[in-house]
Amino acid sequence: MSAPPPTAGVATGKAGGRPSVVALGGGHGLAVTLAAVSRYAGQVTAVVSVADDGGSSGRLRATWPGPAPGDVRRCLLALAGDGPEEKLWAQAFDYRFDAGELAGHSLGNLVLVALSEVTGDFASATAAMGRLLGVKARVLPATLGPVELLAEAVTPGGLVVIEGQAKVTRSPGPVRRVWFRPESPAVPPAVLDALSEADQVVLGPGSLFTSVLAVCALPEVSRVLAARLGGRVYVCNLVSGDGETAGMDAEAHLDALADHGIVVDAAVFDPACEVGSVCSVASGERPGGRAVQVVEAALASSDGRSHDPVALAEVLAALARGRMPAPAPGH
Repeated sequence: MSAPPPTAGVATGKAGGRPSVVALGGGHGLAVTLAAVSRYAGQVTAVVSVADDGGSSGRLRATWPGPAPGDVRRCLLALAGDGPEEKLWAQAFDYRFDAGELAGHSLGNLVLVALSEVTGDFASATAAMGRLLGVKARVLPATLGPVELLAEAVTPGGLVVIEGQAKVTRSPGPVRRVWFRPESPAVPPAVLDALSEADQVVLGPGSLFTSVLAVCALPEVSRVLAARLGGRVYVCNLVSGDGETAGMDAEAHLDALADHGIVVDAAVFDPACEVGSVCSVASGERPGGRAVQVVEAALASSDGRSHDPVALAEVLAALARGRMPAPAPGH
């Protein structure tokens, strides 16, 4: 891939004046981000983790040498169109068998595997399913082949190594770092080009180690992210949760990104929620000499655990325009 252009990461007014945005991650967090960026972006690209090894994806990976389909399926369903045919396909691909040899499998996962065999690669299979669902955004798997997530966690008995994304989510202690097997998995060229050329790249929200870093800590991805001149935004979780991020506040989340070589230009968090309320981070230079713009905003939905896509869109759109969003009430 050619080197990023000198203006990489600077809003260029593409797509009729609306920015091009890449969202990185997996699971529910990525779906929320896509719902938000679709409100203001002219071009949307989702780069989805394929490290899942639990449930239906895990069973398929035991016999099929390809990427995990689960998060890609969820992402496609979140972006499905509203037409009757598209809704029917979405219902079918979301169907989960409850009896027999297929019990627990999602039809969408099985179709992605079958399409991969027919087309010859998983990226083409993802595009084919996207067309059936009327997906307007580009949805790209983070790697071309299977990848396993490994982590080092801090426990009362000392450091332990955990193998597999599903086990990392249930870590017996806070995770310190993650890496991959193979060490440097091949990333689709389209992913690297999108990361270089986008006006804005959004990391998170989502599980820090098993969704966000499962994509952006891939060596080729982190290299291209580091080469950008701006536009890298991290959206912090609202709650610390158990296991992998237990007890981590927003500042600890930023430190974990930096420890993995991930550079961001702005960090967004809700000071009224668990993770943000104990945060002492402020705009300015972070470890490593990088300046980070810290944005406080009211982002929580009514349940207090997930982001409101409309509120998140307002903040991200302001950042894409190079403007400082309005502060959260009381700040």
